[in-house]
Amino acid sequence: MKANELRPGVAVNLSGKLYVIAKTDHVKPGKGPAYIQAKMRAVDGSGMKEQRFNSSDNVDGATLDRREMEFLFGDGEGGGTFMDMSDYDQVEVGADLLGDALLYLAPNASCTMLFHEGRPVSVELPASVEVTVTHTTPVVKGATATNQLKEAECDTGLKTRVPPFIEIGEKIKVSTEDGSYMSRVKSN
Repeated sequence: MKANELRPGVAVNLSGKLYVIAKTDHVKPGKGPAYIQAKMRAVDGSGMKEQRFNSSDNVDGATLDRREMEFLFGDGEGGGTFMDMSDYDQVEVGADLLGDALLYLAPNASCTMLFHEGRPVSVELPASVEVTVTHTTPVVKGATATNQLKEAECDTGLKTRVPPFIEIGEKIKVSTEDGSYMSRVKSN
């Protein structure tokens, strides 16, 4: 595959190690040729790596199997148990693979898990998720003149900043990219 085909979620083999692309930036400097700056996560849990590729470089791609999974419960140490929605098999995934993903997954939430040779290697979250606010400070009367945000903790453990009108028990939509508040979820 060509380097300009790299996208988040694609797996590549570099120097005998498997990496999953987390982010790519196509850079066109004023001088010199365009290049792709890729941020990659090592599947073996050894961390993140940044690599620069020329647009015409050949990259050794790897095949990943995508499966719809349902998050069942966390193990209390940053890992969790997921169930395959097609055959109901359960998979235990460690904290090194999940990273901060559990902050966005409530029990019974769906996500896509990437597998390589039968092993889970990465979790793809939706662009946004709905969480419930479990703790935040009360609204101060007359404090609506400015656009200030207040701290809030959600049922998944995520800490974010929300507008003053958000109260405990409300559902909000947050971005999984940076954990920022997007909107209030309308109740039926």
